[in-house]
Amino acid sequence: MGKFKVVVTDYEYSSLDIERIVLSGIGAELIPMQCRTEDEVIEAAKGADAIFNQYAPLSQRVINTLDNCKVIAKYGIGVNTVDVQAATESGILVCNVSDYCLDEVSDHAFALLIACARKVVKLNAAIKEDRLWDFKQGVPVYRLKNRILGLVGLGSIPRALVPKAQAFGLKVMAFDPFVSVEIAADLNVELVSLEELCQNADYLSIHAPLTERTRGMIRAEHFKLMKNEAFLINTARGPVVDEEALIFALQNGEIAGAGLDVVEVEPLSGDHPFLQMEHVILNPHVAWYSVESEQELKRKCAENVAAVLTGHYPPYLVNKEVKPKIALKANQNLVV
Repeated sequence: MGKFKVVVTDYEYSSLDIERIVLSGIGAELIPMQCRTEDEVIEAAKGADAIFNQYAPLSQRVINTLDNCKVIAKYGIGVNTVDVQAATESGILVCNVSDYCLDEVSDHAFALLIACARKVVKLNAAIKEDRLWDFKQGVPVYRLKNRILGLVGLGSIPRALVPKAQAFGLKVMAFDPFVSVEIAADLNVELVSLEELCQNADYLSIHAPLTERTRGMIRAEHFKLMKNEAFLINTARGPVVDEEALIFALQNGEIAGAGLDVVEVEPLSGDHPFLQMEHVILNPHVAWYSVESEQELKRKCAENVAAVLTGHYPPYLVNKEVKPKIALKANQNLVV
């Protein structure tokens, strides 16, 4: 039995070797589970000193049962599976890894943009499925240069996307109420209202985190403002977009198409309308992935846990207002 009990509520990775290597140095025992429900998490996490979490629900009900837990380490950037307020009230530190896939997601968002703009997937299908070697299967296609990329959110990932888009001649506008005009200006990005962004964008790329405030923030009224030839790109979280409104907009020609790495409920059901839309490109929530980013994510998650269990604040602390159950020393590597 290890000095610390560390439970993995669920995971999709082929192994947990990286986590084991990091935690072996502090005498922790890693217990992998594949929980899907609150009850399964409650049972698995009994007596746990720390929890790794990917998709399993860590609701207030679950957190209220975690009498011994000091830290919850989330695999990823978003913490929407965790009731952060409940964790804070219980003295549990919540950690993410906010910088592990900046290149991957920004690259993937631009890949979806290019694929939509150049009709790459549609033309490929026309050749392979219908044997149509005909450029007219993809018309219209518009030149990227001087078109407008609209960013919903201007955090670390969209900031990494900006120079990649600008290198192709795209002009960039953004909506983000938490970013100053000065920061945007340094990136050569024009800050505008969400309504103005929707009116002007040829490609509207979603980069907002999923919170109660952002859930469904892109809705019917915004699609009606968009150009008929505009595309929606989403590599953030599916529920940031009102999916019913998006389906209506796509079916009625309010926008030209979409490139979606995320959807409201994953995976898609077999009868989902997106599956019948040739102007929608679908990916299975893969924008975060590369061999390097997965390794970095797993290592940094484990380092978050190791820091707390050895009496230090973790490098990636989400709920900075928390009053921990245990006394912790400052961490000079804290990522804000």
